[in-house]
Amino acid sequence: MPQPDLTLTPAGPALAPRYDDRRTAAPSHPSHPTRPTLPTRTSAPAPTRASPPTPAPTPRNGYLRLFAVPGARGFIVGNLIARLPMGMFGVSAVIMIAAAYDSYALAGGVTATGMAAGALTAPWIARLVDRYGQARIAVPATAYAVLGHLVLLLCVHEKAPSWALFATAALTATSPNTGGMSRARWAHLLRGDRDALHTANAFEQATDELCFMLGPVVAALLCSTLFPEAGTLVGAALFLTGVLVFAAQRSTEPPVSPRTAAGSPLRVPGMAPLLAVFLATGAVFGSMEVVTVAFVDGPVAGPVLALQAAGSCAAGLLYGRARRTVRLRTCLAAMAVLMTMPLLAASTGSLLALAAGLLVAGMATAPTMVTGMGLVQRLTPASQLNEGMTLAVTALLGGIAAGSATGGWAADHAPFASFGFLVPATAAAAALALCAATRVGGRA
Repeated sequence: MPQPDLTLTPAGPALAPRYDDRRTAAPSHPSHPTRPTLPTRTSAPAPTRASPPTPAPTPRNGYLRLFAVPGARGFIVGNLIARLPMGMFGVSAVIMIAAAYDSYALAGGVTATGMAAGALTAPWIARLVDRYGQARIAVPATAYAVLGHLVLLLCVHEKAPSWALFATAALTATSPNTGGMSRARWAHLLRGDRDALHTANAFEQATDELCFMLGPVVAALLCSTLFPEAGTLVGAALFLTGVLVFAAQRSTEPPVSPRTAAGSPLRVPGMAPLLAVFLATGAVFGSMEVVTVAFVDGPVAGPVLALQAAGSCAAGLLYGRARRTVRLRTCLAAMAVLMTMPLLAASTGSLLALAAGLLVAGMATAPTMVTGMGLVQRLTPASQLNEGMTLAVTALLGGIAAGSATGGWAADHAPFASFGFLVPATAAAAALALCAATRVGGRA
């Protein structure tokens, strides 16, 4: 039996009449008066809920998906602007110093001093970046390095003593590793998605190759068409602007990890053998550049050498789209085989054959570097990622310096024209042997 309704009256709660909600209500007895009928309540239409916005379709292309990551475009553009001068400063300094002092030996020595000083300070700068954040360290470090480039320019313009050039070149050693900071951002944004991180590493390597291919060309063009100091001035402006744009993208900056007592990433098992492989790989790059310039010995040496970077850039982009990665040992084996192509091409004496050989040889470079950097990311703790990748770059720079010296010696003492190309082929074989002997590597 339904319970009676209660209503509140001045005398207290009382029974309330129950009404029929139907449109018509017949009286229960003819003698009874018709009960009042309440107005019919028309049910209001249910409010329609706004359907959630349809998410934009995810691009099928892996590289387009990288640009779709929130905030990625900003730091990609800033890093690209900041990275282009890395291929400009060396050539600009050589042209600037040689024009003022008429000595390529002095120009090469000053440039090598700056590179050596940068190799020593880069891990320290990277450790500060890991500890205090990218924006907090990269901006003042870049400003100090740009100041060093400008002081070097003034010294050259005023023809200061040679010792002053070496001293001021060391002031440029605080340049942060912009490529490493960009890779650290991808590792933070794409954590847990190894396929996407592989594509991002390939994109970064292709960007490296593009900048080191275009940088010397832009620097030589500026110095030859304007004035010898133009390359350094434009490079300094681009470097500072790019780092400022990059650092301003705070939403994608990796959070500062708490300080740990883990020590240097060199103590991580497998890191030291991997850096030895990077050292031998850098010798491939340094020696190939010197012996190619010595073999061509003309104004077309630059464009011919740029074909190696072009092949590496194309191979890196294709490798980034692959759904599977290969072992570092496999990449080094491919490099050891392909680095014999310039040797065979140079033996024919044909410049076109050498250009084709360099293009093919370069195709092994980017996949090797992508796989190697992926291993560095796997081995290094997240709180030391910038330092770990900077150590890898430092090993590469050390190998480039050693390879340049060895390649120069081989070019001067070559018993036959193509003798110098034995050096990069031997260095590639040594990198493969180190990788096999230490069993470093795996699927990156």
